[in-house]
Amino acid sequence: MSAAHATFGLAPAVRTGGVLANGVYQLHRDFMDFVVDGHPLLHQLSDLDAVSPLASDVPPAIFVTHVRRLLLEAAPPLPDNRYVIYGCPECEGLECGAVTAVIEQQGTDIVWRDFAWQTTETLDFERDGYHGIGPFRFEAAQYRAELARLLPPEDAPEGAAPLLRRRVLLIGSRVAVLAKLAAALRTINIGAEIAADADRVPPTEIRTYGTVLFGSSIAEHEKEAVRAAFERAGVEPAYLDGLAPIIPVLVAQIENALDQSPPEQRRLVRLVAADDEAGVEVSSTCRVQLYAYRQDRLHRTHAQLVFEGLLEAGKHRIPLDEKATRGQSYIVARTLASVLTTPMAR
Repeated sequence: MSAAHATFGLAPAVRTGGVLANGVYQLHRDFMDFVVDGHPLLHQLSDLDAVSPLASDVPPAIFVTHVRRLLLEAAPPLPDNRYVIYGCPECEGLECGAVTAVIEQQGTDIVWRDFAWQTTETLDFERDGYHGIGPFRFEAAQYRAELARLLPPEDAPEGAAPLLRRRVLLIGSRVAVLAKLAAALRTINIGAEIAADADRVPPTEIRTYGTVLFGSSIAEHEKEAVRAAFERAGVEPAYLDGLAPIIPVLVAQIENALDQSPPEQRRLVRLVAADDEAGVEVSSTCRVQLYAYRQDRLHRTHAQLVFEGLLEAGKHRIPLDEKATRGQSYIVARTLASVLTTPMAR
């Protein structure tokens, strides 16, 4: 490939949802991110909370329309041959802001150029342009072949979804906790069901679950029975043991398990916590939030944002508030696109 060309790829990505310390809910979104020369394009847009139009929860016909647009087989949605590259994860409205770019064919190449931040159909490129990003020149054959993978086969039923939403199966006896957890997951756009076991779950339904979370009361032989049911159905979900009956901590565990993005393309790489200090590793510059959660003797949950700041790529040691982490506490690290959680070791 000529040095003037960039490689174009697609990779699963996630905008993590969650129940934040201030009680705000943040929607979970699964989408396909654009990978240019092996690196997610979104990472070049530091601290941008956005998703591509190729999201798994948009209606199939709209999803296919977005793919057709990127293939230049459908008209651009904005004037001056501009296409939406990333948009608002909550509503996808242009008024919330979107990253747009001109996409055009030049001979045997597809070119993405003139990236900009746009909130109306009228654009002031000098003011709102991303002048340090692009242009990117892709070989049209490689570019089209990659995008065409997202289109349903010709013999697929009309309206077949190109991407499958993965759900969560909650196994446990503490119904009150699991009901609150299921409600929180559904609120942030993750399907969740509660069951005592998987024996009576039909195989067709079992195959829709990407994660199984076991409550603390589930014995090992009961876990084995659940694993056997999934094995008979021919699927291998992620199995989790709930860290604590604290809803935001359990949500964070599940969010991490549902993340299908390649590990080498995640911003949040590692989290450890011990002796009132957190060790955080990130792969590129991004904003990181650390939350501390604990329960007191009356089983009341206490939550505190203990750190928020922009971290450069690499490993970092962050001191934590001793009051926020006393007793058995749990640390949740968040970026806009990934989340990790760990108990505080003593």
